[in-house]
Amino acid sequence: MPSPSNAGHSAAYVAGTFDTKERELAFVADCLRRAGIRTVTVDLATSGAATSADVPAAAVAAHHPGGAAAVFTGDRGSAIAAMTEAFRRFVATRTDLAGLVSAGGSGGTALVTPAMRDLPVGTPKVMVSTMASGDVRPYVGPSDICMMYSVTDVSGINRISEQILSNAAHALAGMIAHHRPPSAAAKPAIGLTMFGVTTPCVQAVAAALADHYDCLVFHATGTGGQSMEKLVDSRLLAGVIDITTTEVCDLLMGGVLACTEDRFGAVIRTGLPYVVSCGALDMVNFGAPETVPEHYRGRLFYPHNPQVTLMRTTPEENARMGVWIGERLNRMEGPVRLLIPEGGVSALDRPGQLFHDPEADRALFEALERTVVQTAGRRVIRRPEHINDPGFVAALVAAYREIA
Repeated sequence: MPSPSNAGHSAAYVAGTFDTKERELAFVADCLRRAGIRTVTVDLATSGAATSADVPAAAVAAHHPGGAAAVFTGDRGSAIAAMTEAFRRFVATRTDLAGLVSAGGSGGTALVTPAMRDLPVGTPKVMVSTMASGDVRPYVGPSDICMMYSVTDVSGINRISEQILSNAAHALAGMIAHHRPPSAAAKPAIGLTMFGVTTPCVQAVAAALADHYDCLVFHATGTGGQSMEKLVDSRLLAGVIDITTTEVCDLLMGGVLACTEDRFGAVIRTGLPYVVSCGALDMVNFGAPETVPEHYRGRLFYPHNPQVTLMRTTPEENARMGVWIGERLNRMEGPVRLLIPEGGVSALDRPGQLFHDPEADRALFEALERTVVQTAGRRVIRRPEHINDPGFVAALVAAYREIA
């Protein structure tokens, strides 16, 4: 990453629809240049109008698999969707991109942020947007995009917009100029997934590995799992101990803390050392009791707090999850260890606890073992302990050390 003294080796990319936002985007680029940062301006307009951007829209559009003709269709909706894909592919080819900044409304934000999400965690990204004071999850996802509310519309330079855009430019300049590279002496990082009901296990595993690894714990809330996998894709993790795979419950059963269909995808793509278990696969998360879907009325529930209601999964649901997870583990070519805690998968799944259901657990375990194709590198290990028991913690630690 550049500093003001070596900014010529890499650049801040200023991207957006220059046909409607040229003055604002040029202002941002000028602020960056004044701060000593080399800039590359990129036009993403689909109108075909000529602009002053360093990279014209046609050059970006050419990166679409269907070529520029797939972008300049004359239909605004399809054109923007195609330019979004073209820009993602364009950004992936840049070897000098030190940071990315944009400014726009809802359309411009949706156009640029997918490419920002594709960039590695740690690469500076700033989005000035009229949408930044609302729900930004669709734009930010699991990435580290800095969203800055524009206050006024991104329409002209006035006493407010010039301050906001200047702040955004100088924020990006600071991130680029003062980028902190990883310490050469840093321990390798591993990702762990945790829920409240698996906390004793995860904390004990992290403590056991702390002398040799930087243990990064992610709350398994849907976005948490995505964030961990984003770091895997960004090659910022050396391995994963995925103790708490509960987000799959919410995906398949319609809960509120769901992962995406790409859960486990980053490990499939990278082949990192991977230890996985069944943490909290006994529960689906909903909001307050009145938010539970009507077709689930009459099921077994646990009020975790006034805003979170947990529903116990059934044998049929657990078998479905076992197949879903197992099929994805079969696609992993790196070393994999699946550890099954026969004594229970969460703090609520112990004898005497509300969610204790050996039949449901057995359906999960049997589906996993039946689905996973065991090889020299991919193994299923049954353990008699509960997931939070010391013996299971020791088994997880030993499994990771074996394959790391």
